[in-house]
Amino acid sequence: MNAWWVQVEIALRLHFRNRMALFYGYLFPLIFLVAFWVLYRHESVPLLRHMGELLTVSVLGGACFGLPTTLVGERERGVWRRYRLSPLPLWAVLAAVVVARGVLLVSAGALQWGVAMLVGMTAPEHPWAVVVAFAAVCFAFIGLGLLIAQLANNVPAVQALGQCIFLPMLIIGGVAVKLASLPEWAQHVSAFFPGRYAVEAIQGAVTGEGFAEIGFPLLALLGMGTAGGLAAAGLFRWDTQQRVEWRRRLLWLVPVVVGWLAVGGWAERSGRALVPATGVISEAPTALPKAMPALPEPVWAKITAADTAALNYQVPPDRGVVAPFAGDSEEPDEYTAQEMETVRRNLYTWRPAFEGDDIQRVRNLLYVAAVPDSVQLPVERHLPPMVLRYLSDMYPQDKLVKILTYIAMHPEEGGVIVNLGDLGLEAAVGDPWTVRERAYFYAIKFTARLTGRPAG
Repeated sequence: MNAWWVQVEIALRLHFRNRMALFYGYLFPLIFLVAFWVLYRHESVPLLRHMGELLTVSVLGGACFGLPTTLVGERERGVWRRYRLSPLPLWAVLAAVVVARGVLLVSAGALQWGVAMLVGMTAPEHPWAVVVAFAAVCFAFIGLGLLIAQLANNVPAVQALGQCIFLPMLIIGGVAVKLASLPEWAQHVSAFFPGRYAVEAIQGAVTGEGFAEIGFPLLALLGMGTAGGLAAAGLFRWDTQQRVEWRRRLLWLVPVVVGWLAVGGWAERSGRALVPATGVISEAPTALPKAMPALPEPVWAKITAADTAALNYQVPPDRGVVAPFAGDSEEPDEYTAQEMETVRRNLYTWRPAFEGDDIQRVRNLLYVAAVPDSVQLPVERHLPPMVLRYLSDMYPQDKLVKILTYIAMHPEEGGVIVNLGDLGLEAAVGDPWTVRERAYFYAIKFTARLTGRPAG
């Protein structure tokens, strides 16, 4: 056991001497984090909805570039020939390498997470699910990295093979681009890539329902990682001079190809391949009719600019008692700021914000401003700007204006929320019609701000 720990220590030391491995393992993920922060810095909780992509990039860089770069570089220098003379069996040497790489990936992920927290990101909803998901992602990509190391004869070949895997997963694999933004054909292709399941597993743990949501991605990652590890073990070589004939390579690549195809086929069969714009995985029926009827156009889509202009913008003033709205120069006191931070932290995992159709979701978010206004909490003035920013992050402006206009035209429709205890606010209203009235006022005020119209 002492010899094995010495092997782990050696693997760590060799890694930190490899500048290219350090770049891919630590600097490259931080560059991505800065880029994402620049793109999404206006979100209410910076980077929270993108940690799946960011942590996946961190593991990809360390496992599919840093790991094979280190192993191939050591093999070229003859380091692995010396390992062959040690009393440790091959599996123990490889296990030491895997454990060392796991430590490095965890440190890189912790670094990314720490920097994200410094710029305002909140803690995850399901921390233990994040740990398990991250471990599964590391397992999957370490297996892939070991395979790349055995297929490549030199470090430049590692870069070439790594890019062949890395770039497709970034562009059409759901890592750098949200799946819902991809065309349908790309979503079908991404179902066969481990990068997609890495993002789904981590993001489901950060902002989703935790273990209840990430079962399939975890199984997919474990299967793909096992296939990659088996192929790497079968193709292992101690020396660069050892050549693996192409027939043997093809034979050991079979479990990898079969594993990826099986996962993708399972996703297609279960209806998980296509992801709607809401980000919720669609559960398709096992047998589809030959001709599916066209989905009806949502009612908000029929709203016109004339409908928006015809709204009654004579609503209570922003500085009044009813439907107040804090100005840009108004700063909350310390206690109110703490309440706002609690709401802001909980809002991104608040179930009513993701339940029902678009109209009901927006109604539910309007209630976040309406309920505190109905009971006149001190935080009532400062929540409406926060809710408007949240809605602006969720929907394009033209769509949001139509939905808000529809709500203002039909304030009596839909469900109503009268208690915000699950958001951390001691706010409960006995009369739901009071809440509907205040939501109506805020729907008009939000519309006025989005369209540049005066209100009040």
